[in-house]
This record gives sequence, structure tokens and C-alpha cells, in this order.
Amino acid sequence: MKVQAIPAALLAAALLAVAGCGGHDDAGESDGGDGTPTKAAQQAATGDFGDLKGLCGSGTAKSAPAQGVTADEIKVGVFSDIGFTKKSEFVDAAKVFTSWCNAAGGINGRKLVATTRDSKLMEVRRRMLEACKEDFALVGGGAALDALGVKDRLECTLPDFPGQVSQIQNNGSDLQLNATGGASFNRYAGYYEWLLKEGHPGSADAIGTIGGDVPVTKVINAESQEGLQAAGAKIIYKDLYPAQGVSDWTPYAQSIKSKGVKGLVFNGDFVSLAKLEQVLTGMNYKLDWIDANNNSYGPAFLQLAGKSLDFQNNLADLSGVYPLEKAADNPATEQIVALFKQYAPKAQVTLPAVRGFASWLLFAKSAKSCGDDLTRTCVYEAARKESAWTGGGLLAPVDLTTSDAALTCFNIEKATSKGWEPADFGPTDGAYRCDAAAYKFKGDYGKPLTLADVGKSMSDVK
Repeated sequence: MKVQAIPAALLAAALLAVAGCGGHDDAGESDGGDGTPTKAAQQAATGDFGDLKGLCGSGTAKSAPAQGVTADEIKVGVFSDIGFTKKSEFVDAAKVFTSWCNAAGGINGRKLVATTRDSKLMEVRRRMLEACKEDFALVGGGAALDALGVKDRLECTLPDFPGQVSQIQNNGSDLQLNATGGASFNRYAGYYEWLLKEGHPGSADAIGTIGGDVPVTKVINAESQEGLQAAGAKIIYKDLYPAQGVSDWTPYAQSIKSKGVKGLVFNGDFVSLAKLEQVLTGMNYKLDWIDANNNSYGPAFLQLAGKSLDFQNNLADLSGVYPLEKAADNPATEQIVALFKQYAPKAQVTLPAVRGFASWLLFAKSAKSCGDDLTRTCVYEAARKESAWTGGGLLAPVDLTTSDAALTCFNIEKATSKGWEPADFGPTDGAYRCDAAAYKFKGDYGKPLTLADVGKSMSDVK
């Protein structure tokens, strides 16, 4: 088979849609320095995670009620573009969770078997067809071009517990349990309200947006602009940068400066953002704030941005994921760090890894509740009953009772030369602020696919 070159536009889409490689591999320790296990490490030896008790353990399963389920094991698929991006967050999370859970006895005695479905950016549909023939469900993964496989997934009635969703057709599609907010709502509504009305109200009349010139990013940019305007912003600058990258960011920086942009939303890869900020800083032009987006959350962006960190005000909304640099203050985050040190010591704990791990927790709790009769309908309906899902304490509460619920909690991080740290955004519930008003998009950005779109219904899910 002839291997075709991947267009630069698709590369840019992957850079945006696949979360960045940033993370914190020094956020906690598995012992107290004298060989004595910490509380988190001790919990790691049991089937408890955070406030989820008895999640994994032995049992007496005897039947084989569904594809991928036997008396001894449960086969699940993990989507990843690892063959293209070389980023292993979802694969790492799957390894850590299944190793820990299986050591505790599995799900009612059934061992978890995770198969990496390496979509390599362009092979989503091929991997989905393979998953349709072998897997019980998809858990804790994601692919940049995930819309390419959603039709096949629904045709074979395969439940999806994703770590990440990217494209509109997949985001909130049927049989999907997604803890990152409904597709029709602005997940950054609370963030934008804080930026424009509390954090930096003087910036509201001079907002700019910029992103990669590819279809995926254009939709995200359009949603950002609508959400900003709904929060009271006057957008004075809109731009796109070429998919193949920019050799000189000076014209963009000059345009931002000449228009007097005070707040900038950057929808693109953090490598490009770091270059743009270096030029802006060299021109001695400081914005009130820059939304670096949570792809930049991690040490890689900090290293690239360099001196710009103490000059520009880089912010990112983690949308309700507990900050990794504060792991010692949160038992669940401390425990995931301990588990990574035990089962994948060379891997980083990243934002995508935490989301992927939280999806594994949701799947495990739901599957356990089904007992011996583990079917797709049972595991899906059990997960859909979670009205305040926190992943054992990894996340702010998320309502999963509907596929299209608005996020009410947010938490904002600030990039500094000393590392990422929580911004002063007025948390109301621990690390989070949970007073975000729901904003439903009015623009037509596409719709997620349903079972009805492929001639199916819940009665076809076995």
C-alpha cells in the first residue's frame, strides 16, 4: 500500500485537538523518603480510589454476556494517535489503571485487557472497525480526527468512555459518556465571564482571537468569538495562522499591537504561541491577559516561553480538573501520582492522562454495578445515572445524566517562571469556582451523531 504524505493542515489539526504533552512528573512521591509508604501509596494497594470504595476486587463472575466479556476478562479499546504524535498519555493511563485494578482483583474478578487502537491520525475508521469486532467498550482514549469513526461506532453499538473528544460529530454522540461538557454549551462560559467582568474588566473592549487555519480550529475560533461576545467582549482582532506554521510572527505581533488588543484567545499549538509571545515581549507590548488554552498546561510551554512568562499574563482554564502541581493537597490527585510512579515510573502525569484515568474510573464503577450480567446497556445506563461525577476527587462535579449538560465549575491556572499555579479567580468550592452560568451556542457548528442517524436505537444495544 502506498504511504501518502500527511497534509500540513491535518498536522495543525492534530496539534490543536490532541492535548499537549505538558504535565507534572514531580507532583508527589510514593513514599515519605524513608521507605515508608504514603497514604496514597497504601490506597494504591487496594481497590479504593479517592472516595470510590471497593472499585476493583475479586468476584464470582461466571458468564460471557457480551462481546469482549468472558468469565475471566473484559476487553476494551483505547484510542490514541500515538503512532503519529508520539504522545502516550492515554496509553499510559490505561496501563496504570488496568495494572492497579487487576492487582486488586479486576472488576468482580474479571481482569481488564486494554488494547491500544493506534489511529495514527488518519486511521481512525480502520481502528474503529477493528474495535467493533473485538471490544466490549472504548475507554480513556481519544483521536484528533475522531469524527471519522463515530458512524461505525454507533452502527456496532460500541459504548465510549473517552478521555478526550475533538470534533463536533463525536462530541456528545450517542453511547458516549463524556465528562468535559455538552457540545452545545460553551465550556468556558465561567472563565470568560471572570476574565471580562472581574479579572480584567478593562480589557473587554479590545479582545482578539487567533488560531490555526484548519476546519477544526475555525469552528473552535467561531465558538470562542460567540462565547466572548456573549460575555460582553468587543472583538477587534480576528486572525488565522497558516497550517504549515509561521517562520516570522512579527506581522501578527505588529497587528495585535497596532489594534491595541488587551486580551487574546489563542486557539492553536503552544509552540506557536510561545514564538508569538517572544516577539510581543521583544516589542515591549504587554497584553492584560492571554488565554494560552489548556494544551499549554505543563512544563513544555514554560520552557519554550522563557522570559515571556514574567512579562505576559498567560492563563488557562482546566475546566474542573484538580491542578497537578497541588497534588499533595488532594488525596485523589496524590493517589494517581503514586500509581503512576508504581506502574509507569517513566511516564508523566498530564492533564489528558488524568482525564483518561477518570474515564477508566467511571467505566469500572459502572461495570462493577452490573455484576455478572455485564452488558453494554447495563454499563452505559449505570454511568448515565451519575449526576455529580468527580472521578473519586480528580474532577469538579459533572452531571452525566444527559449527554448535553453545561459545565458549572471551572478553575484557572497562571503560567509563571516558577511553574503553573492557580490564578486568583475567587474559588467557591475548594479548588473550583462553581457559579458558571450556562451559555448555549446560537451558531450552527454541526451536531453530534445519534443512533437514529445510523438506523439504530437503544433496543439494539446488547
